[in-house]
Amino acid sequence: MAPETCPALVLNADYRPLSYFPLSLWPWQEAVKAVFMDRVNIVSEYDRVVHSPTMSFRLPSVVSLKRYVQPSRRPAFTRFNVFLRDTFECQYCGDEKDLTFDHLIPRSRGGLTSWDNVVTACAPCNLLKGGRLARDAGMFPKVHPFEPTVADLQRAGQRFPPNHLHASWRDFLYWDTPLEP
Repeated sequence: MAPETCPALVLNADYRPLSYFPLSLWPWQEAVKAVFMDRVNIVSEYDRVVHSPTMSFRLPSVVSLKRYVQPSRRPAFTRFNVFLRDTFECQYCGDEKDLTFDHLIPRSRGGLTSWDNVVTACAPCNLLKGGRLARDAGMFPKVHPFEPTVADLQRAGQRFPPNHLHASWRDFLYWDTPLEP
């Protein structure tokens, strides 16, 4: 197993992941650096050993911060976070391909780019609705847009596990996906 395939899951001081989506992972070099700077505790290790001229040790697979980091109370308004809130599907037809975001009240009519006016839409639905209001186009989103909390996005992110989940992370993550040994 190459060291590059050994990221460390980073937990807050309360042993919860800093983030589920994207999953809070550090490359092995960052994890080792944090250990030597005494910023983290090693919770679990890989079988993989790395060597320096004077020492060798196993790579950490799970680390916890020594100091608690207060999570953000309000998530940033980003395209990715809108897609995550809307579970990566068009709010008009349910398609998961070619996603954009759509303003319920179009910008051309004074609509703002804000949590409560933007939904995920596939390109064909976005083009079909165009510059019209949702009601004029007869297109209504499945879920009315809202400003999510960080916890809302964390829960939504749990529905989309990454491709690689190491078995040592099992006690800290809550996905129904098989974990690698």
